[in-house]
Parts: sequence; structure tokens; C-alpha cells
Amino acid sequence: MAARLREHYLKKAVPALAKEFGYKNVMAVPKIEKVSVNIGLGEATQNAKLIDGAVAELGAICGQKPVITKARKSISAFKLREGMPIGTMVTLRGDRMYEFLDRLMNVALPRVRDFRGVSTKSFDGRGNYTLGVRDQLIFPEIDYSKVEKTKGMNVSITTSARTDAEALSLLRAMGMPFRQ
Repeated sequence: MAARLREHYLKKAVPALAKEFGYKNVMAVPKIEKVSVNIGLGEATQNAKLIDGAVAELGAICGQKPVITKARKSISAFKLREGMPIGTMVTLRGDRMYEFLDRLMNVALPRVRDFRGVSTKSFDGRGNYTLGVRDQLIFPEIDYSKVEKTKGMNVSITTSARTDAEALSLLRAMGMPFRQ
């Protein structure tokens, strides 16, 4: 079974975007290429057990085993050595990406306290969108009783759009809850 959000993209978003920007070819319509989710854990230099919890939680949220990222350089001020684990990340593509975005937009984000929508200012100028999540408990997959420390995460949505306006229209058509 194909992802619900992919079907929505193909049936509703593609024709709407083609009409809005005047694309002649369906292949010219922007699409979401990948979603990267990462948790940076600077505190893991003191406590190595934090990484295991982050890996387990990110795996539960994304449905894919995360990669442990390691420090590239040693920084003595932060008591950091080259090669120390300092975070985890997952790159999602295909159906897993659509499933994750669907859960993020329709389940997780509305659970944020005092949620009025995500900012429209977080585009990078090349049509990619980055969003910060303050704690991982907004995802229903996380068991509240098993969490020892709240961890924030960055969600980067990479699109094939050339401009921010195209990417904004794409994400709006996909159902991203932007602030009015």
C-alpha cells in the first residue's frame, strides 16, 4: 500500500502546483526528495548512555535505524575529542519519508503546546525547509515513562524546488500547518 501523503501529492498537489506556477511538464513540478532528522547531543561527551536512548527514540519515531554521528574535530573548551559520538541522524526517502511527514504534520505538530503553526521564515533560499522540535514527546511512538531526558531534534525537508516560494507552495499543498 502506498503512503497516504504520496497519493495526496500525486492527485491534489501536483495539478495545483502545475496550475499555480504554469509548469507544462509534470516532471518540472517540485517534489520532496528527502527528510533528514537529527538529534544533536553535546552532553553525550560526559554521559555516553544518552546516545543509546536517542538512537532508540529516533528509531521508533522514524521507523529506520539511525546513524551515530561523531565529532570531526577536537575542541578542548567543550572537552570534545575527535571521533566521540555527539548525535544521531536518519535520512528518510520514499514511502518512509511520506509516512513520517504525514505523522509529523497531522499527529505530532498539533500536540505541541500553544501551537499556532510553523514559521514560514525557515527556508534556506534554495527551497529547503528546516524545523526545530523542542522535545520528542510530541510523537505518539515515545513512551513518556521511559524517557530520561527531553531531547530536541531538527527536521530538514529537502525539496527539488528552485525557489522558496515554490517550496512554500509545495509544503502548503502537502498540508504543512504554516502560521497565518
